Order: sequence, then structure tokens, then C-alpha cells
Amino acid sequence: MSKNIVEIQNVGMKYQSINGEINAIENISFSVEKGSFVSIVGPSGCGKSTLLSIISGLLKPSSGKVFIDGEEVTKTSDKVGYMLQKDYLFDWRTIYQNVILGLEIRKNLNPENKDYALNLLKTYGLYDFKDKYPSQLSGGMRQRAALIRTLAVKPEILLLDEAFSALDSQTRLAVTEDIYSIIKNENKTAIMVTHDISESISMSDRVVVLSKRPAVIKNIHQIVFDCPNRTPLKCREHPSFREYFNLIWKELDVHV
Repeated sequence: MSKNIVEIQNVGMKYQSINGEINAIENISFSVEKGSFVSIVGPSGCGKSTLLSIISGLLKPSSGKVFIDGEEVTKTSDKVGYMLQKDYLFDWRTIYQNVILGLEIRKNLNPENKDYALNLLKTYGLYDFKDKYPSQLSGGMRQRAALIRTLAVKPEILLLDEAFSALDSQTRLAVTEDIYSIIKNENKTAIMVTHDISESISMSDRVVVLSKRPAVIKNIHQIVFDCPNRTPLKCREHPSFREYFNLIWKELDVHV
């Protein structure tokens, strides 16, 4: 039986602006099972990234609580890794030096963790590029290096904030295949914020649909595809894909 690794309970967030108090999100509650992939979609500016920051412990909610592994989140945790829209690789460091950066910051750069980082580079096809610099890699390879850097510190949960949106559409499709297989292979739990409905459906076990601000949960869709060895590309080609897309599209009230 699956265990919930993340519990979000009645979370709300208000903040002050020049025009007064803004109510960003209110009464958000859902759980995430260990090893599952959950996406959060919603209109622009509805507070999706704010919610990720609360889950990570970077922001304290105005109301409600978040629990990771049964413990209330009150600060950032080593159990959580963050992957952002930009890869934030340092141009003056080699790929290997970028990958071990988190271990250096945490003063955890021991032989065992160095070997783990090198094995990740070998497993996911970047070992031959370990002494290259970010400018020498394609956008997709850079994003893979950014994920390996996140994995090197051995988080249990990955938070992906529009992690593929800086890539062109063809590269983005290839990278989502790539990143999905790595996350599943490493048995990580993932929570992803995305504007891309197709991306959310093809990668996720569940899709949380938020309303416009103040964001509340409109619906949570269980995404099931009866295809062996599921991949994002196989999901996009599945007959059920269009049905899920149309449902979520209508809920978001997207107008072209």
C-alpha cells in the first residue's frame, strides 16, 4: 500500500502589495504518494509557483500546514530538490563541478557521494561530457545535467517549476521523455508546475487543476493509461489523451 510522502492541508497564502493585501491561494489540500508524479496546472499568476515554494519550505503559508514524511515543514529540507525553468549551471565550472555543487554547499563531498555523482553521469549519458563546460552542451543536455545535480544530493522529492519551458518544442518533447525516465528509474516523487496541459497529462499520475486567483482546487484528475512501459510520448499517442486534454482545457477556461 502506497504511503503519502507529502500532505498539504488547508494551505492559504496572503501577501502585501502596493495595492493592499493579495489573496494568492486559499484552502489548498491534497496529498502526494511516494514515487508518484503530480502536476499542478492553472491560469497564469494563480499561485502555482507560490505553492511549490511553500511545499519546499522557502515560504511560510499564511494558513494551513505542509507535511513531508509526517513532519511539518517549517524550513527547507534536504529531502526536497528544486529544478527551475533555467538550468542555472555556472559557465566557469565543468559539468562535473556543476553536478557536485550542492554536495559542496552542504559540505557533504565525500568519496561515496563523488562516486554516486559520477555514476549518475554514466547512467544518464553525460560522463563523456563531465569535463566540458555548459556552453558546449545542448539545451537538453544542460537540463539533464541540472537534474543530475539535483539528484546528486539524494532528495526524496523533486519540485519542478516550469522546468522545460525555456526549451524549444522539439527539444522539450525529447527532454520530458528523458527526465521522466530518470525520475521513474530513480524512484523519486515529483511535483511539477507547468502551463503545458499536454505535458502535465503525459507525465503525471494525477493533475491538480487550480482556479484563477485566489487559487482553489477545481479538480484533481487521476491519469490512467493502459499502456505497458508508460512514457510521455506513448501517452500523447493514446486514445484517452485527447479526452483528458479537453476536460482540463475546459476547466481552465482557456480562450485562444
